[in-house]
Amino acid sequence: MKRGSLVRVSRADAMLFDLPRSNGEANKVSREDLPVHDWYRFVLSFPPHLVRKYLSQFGAGPESTILDPFCGTGTAIVECQKTGIRSVGIEALPMPALASRVKTTWTVDPQVLLSHAAKVAGHAFDILGKQGVPDDPALPVALGSQSLRTLPEETFRLLLKDSISPLPLHKTLVLLDCIRGDAGNPVRELEMLALAKALVASISNLKFGPEVGLGRIKENVSVIQPWMMNVQSMAADLEALSRQSYPQSAVQNKDSRFLTSLLPPSSIDGVFTSPPYPNEKDYTRTTRLETVVLGLAHSMADLQLSKRTLVRSNTRSVYKNDTDDELVKHNTTIQKLAKDIEERRVLLQKNSGFERLYHRVTKLYFGGMAQHLASLREALRPGASLGYVVGDQASYLRVMIRTGSILAEIAESLGYKVEALDLFRTRLATATGEQLREEVLVLRWPGRRKDKK
Repeated sequence: MKRGSLVRVSRADAMLFDLPRSNGEANKVSREDLPVHDWYRFVLSFPPHLVRKYLSQFGAGPESTILDPFCGTGTAIVECQKTGIRSVGIEALPMPALASRVKTTWTVDPQVLLSHAAKVAGHAFDILGKQGVPDDPALPVALGSQSLRTLPEETFRLLLKDSISPLPLHKTLVLLDCIRGDAGNPVRELEMLALAKALVASISNLKFGPEVGLGRIKENVSVIQPWMMNVQSMAADLEALSRQSYPQSAVQNKDSRFLTSLLPPSSIDGVFTSPPYPNEKDYTRTTRLETVVLGLAHSMADLQLSKRTLVRSNTRSVYKNDTDDELVKHNTTIQKLAKDIEERRVLLQKNSGFERLYHRVTKLYFGGMAQHLASLREALRPGASLGYVVGDQASYLRVMIRTGSILAEIAESLGYKVEALDLFRTRLATATGEQLREEVLVLRWPGRRKDKK
């Protein structure tokens, strides 16, 4: 990676870079980091200061290009853009990919955004008023003989039960129609992302702790007001960002196991990312509500199509014809781990369909990561540094999976140099009460030897 103008590091960052720290500090997003990052983010996203630490350590500068191949809601690529570094993000799921794309689009005129959103809000207020459905939940609803709007039956079945109440869903669909109604809307995706955040944060009945679940059932809430507040926050951030120029990031909604056709050869100077962990977390559930309501998935077939582009990290994304496990069939560590999981399942007489897949999904996960690391090599420049935020897991019948150590072994077998396995923070495993390590696996790509393919 080229050295020179390094990432801007504040005094506060310099203090934060002494890891490990307390769990609360380690994953905390500071007030100064909220602009853009807070437009929409996962509950368990890694914090921006962690990205800055490793960009600085890697010597990333204005002439570097950084890749986040599992970019989620864009923390790494937003931070790259803020610090003047070119970046590329790849994300398999449509909602996070939309979020990453919008969060790195800073050329929008904030006044255009505010003006258009005010027009949309006025139109939505008018429609709801004529229907007898005020946006203010303190006012009475007088719907009369009209029916509340909802989603088509096949689409509605995709939602987690009771994740949104009928009246808030009706208001949301009216607002969404107004956003989409202007065929030439130059700020549509920003307005949609503002609605996605409002859906999760205030309109729905969801709670995150960290898994998605049901909170208090809200029969009636405001929809237009929280959406407009999100738009205003976006506009304020865009106004501040307009005072200087930034490099543009590129985001692709693709499968990160197959990067050869997505990235030019020797185009990437560094990688910072957090892939999925091998556990029972279905990442499509985390963003299910906004994915479905915003029209990014209409059927179970749409969801399954997205799942097929993911590294197989949970049993709900395993398919009969999956073959990633073939890539690690000679890895004795992974084979023993899978055997231990299956033997424990038999011992405990756990016979559900999902439990019978635990040993297989473990092999598929590490095979998928091997496929990713193998396909990435052609895109890396010799000397490229890579950081993977990964965590230990004990989801499969309390058999410990040391994710970072196993990925280091796989990477080394593919020609990478293992530089470090840094402790980021620890987490308490609810199943076992053990402390699980969350680590940053640091790799270096030395370049392909001429006598090897």
